[in-house]
Amino acid sequence: MTDRERDAGGRAMLAGMLADSHLMPIELLPAKAAEHAGAAGFTEVTVFLADLRGEVLYPLTGDTLSGSSRDDPPLRIEGTVAGRAFQYGEVLAAGGPGQWWVPLLDGTERLGVLRVTSAHDDARARQDIDSFAALLALMIVGHRNTSDTLAELVRTEPMNIAAEMQWTIMPPRTFADGRVVISAVMEPAHSISGDVFEYAIDGPLVHLTILDAMGHDTAAGLCGALALGACRNARRGGADLLATGEAVEAALIDQYRRKRYVTGVLATLDTRTGVLSWVNRGHLPPVVIRGSRWSANLSCRPAHPMGTDLGIEGTVCDEQLQPGDRVVLYTDGITEARRAGGPEFGLARFTDFLIRHHADGLPVPETLRRLTHAILDYHNGRLQDDATVLICEWLGPTTGPSEQAAALTGLPEPEGHRRRSSPEHDTPEGGRP
Repeated sequence: MTDRERDAGGRAMLAGMLADSHLMPIELLPAKAAEHAGAAGFTEVTVFLADLRGEVLYPLTGDTLSGSSRDDPPLRIEGTVAGRAFQYGEVLAAGGPGQWWVPLLDGTERLGVLRVTSAHDDARARQDIDSFAALLALMIVGHRNTSDTLAELVRTEPMNIAAEMQWTIMPPRTFADGRVVISAVMEPAHSISGDVFEYAIDGPLVHLTILDAMGHDTAAGLCGALALGACRNARRGGADLLATGEAVEAALIDQYRRKRYVTGVLATLDTRTGVLSWVNRGHLPPVVIRGSRWSANLSCRPAHPMGTDLGIEGTVCDEQLQPGDRVVLYTDGITEARRAGGPEFGLARFTDFLIRHHADGLPVPETLRRLTHAILDYHNGRLQDDATVLICEWLGPTTGPSEQAAALTGLPEPEGHRRRSSPEHDTPEGGRP
């Protein structure tokens, strides 16, 4: 096949998939992907999607509609080549020549991996499959809010009602541009109650919010959802941090008559200057991690929890960040996790974990995936409280894409470039468990 023919084949692959996407249900995506990929010389394209906890990769097949795809064994993320491609954002050999595992990302949000086989084992084929993977990711995310097929596929256990609500109102778990890298996790993924997180970009400003509603039931989920809705509504109406907190309190009092409350931190980062401003509403203070050496709690006199109407005046506090500083917002389920009769996981252990994995050069979402697994292991696999972490790293004022942001989020390296080398110690060769 000539270079001109391969160029035409690559364009036909993308154009054909785009043309079919307008009227295509998600159940047809595997077959259509394989059909159109053939124009560029790909003889196999199989989609694998990660579960909510980041433990396994499930195949998305044409049988998914009938549920028979669950008869196919998933791939474990720990200890497989496919899992390593997911963890580090690397394109890795899947066996013979022209066979690869390719990360599947929507922007910087990790969705899963592709297993591909190509008639051409060269840089051009790699570029073609990178573009095709990006298109497939956009299509999958476009179906996510309307597809029970996708929702069911990524669950490893039944989900409670509160978690069903919370996952539908959360933003993507990872976001990055040239100014910031943001990543978040929530556990227990299938039985969250009152924790919610939020980030939003408003020109040069990045709004960060973490909320923890009282209780561990469906009512806590409703309370958290109301608080997040009130927070967004006030902020988008032009309210500052103090006024936003008061608007959340007013909504909670109107609904619950001071019988329920929400703690939280409301923060805004000005990416032009690196100044972080925040208000503490009865919550754990933010932590700043600087490099691989230093961390500190940010001190700010807290106001009362929202919904209690105790009359403790709020304060806006400011902190000047340095490029590379990480702001960490978290709920008490992170630090208070404990084994029966044992000590708490604790703030020192929590921050040490983040610092050590930052020094190892892991992508931020991979660090958080490992953190939640460490906390679950510490708590014998089952948490008694919600555990949520939101990390925002300020890179600087430049809005354009950067190699630093790409490395921090685990974006695949462009063909012919190398940003870093990933650890070799934790992924043996092999595919399925």
